[in-house]
Amino acid sequence: MGAERESVIGSGALGTVGALDLTVDAHVHTGFAAGRDAVGVVVSAADQVGLTALTFADQAGPDTTWLTAYADAVRRARHRTELKLRVAAEVEVVRPDGWLALPPDLAQLDALSVAVSALPLGDELLDAREIRARVDAGVLSAEQVAEVLVRVTVSGIERASRYVTSQLARPLALLAQSGIEDTVVSPALVGELATACRSTGTVVEISEAWRSPSARMVQLFRDAAVTVVPASDARYAAEVGRWQYLRRV
Repeated sequence: MGAERESVIGSGALGTVGALDLTVDAHVHTGFAAGRDAVGVVVSAADQVGLTALTFADQAGPDTTWLTAYADAVRRARHRTELKLRVAAEVEVVRPDGWLALPPDLAQLDALSVAVSALPLGDELLDAREIRARVDAGVLSAEQVAEVLVRVTVSGIERASRYVTSQLARPLALLAQSGIEDTVVSPALVGELATACRSTGTVVEISEAWRSPSARMVQLFRDAAVTVVPASDARYAAEVGRWQYLRRV
């Protein structure tokens, strides 16, 4: 079934009944960073599966020098397609206060996709293996990890939204990578994250590649009237707009 005929039915964003539009892909990569294909190749693949909108969200940071060329490539592609194309960058939260590893020039961007790939704890950034080791050693509890993760995520999207439209990449995926079930995320913490998303206008990406967030969390976000969007997180053009996980959740 082509993307132009697909939807996931459920309670829609803003508390209304509706469908999640699978003709939109809110996070794709290109050869400028983590991807493998040129912007034009990705756009052609999106056209072929019937998408109507595409957000380029290559990974960027303080040392990134290619944003102008990247944005120019997307702007040129707009003249060759009817798809709505947006220029974004995926950026990491790197401090407990939500400090972001931002590229030097945000003027090129339509949006920031905020990710937490390591846990900022004091002066450290703990990857999934280090988190697991500390939980196993009793230094951290799973509940403490969840609390810190949610709080830094909230701070990160609040900071990002000061600059440009924000979206949340693969929310809470670090828990699963650390072997922690997201059931440790209490209703109060879910409420904090949902409130932050609504107040900042942040949309939550449902990532096909990362299988994140879980079906449980997707439902909690939707029940809390948080806007959720499909995101392939595609690194290859052939993965753009191809939904399997999203249809299950």
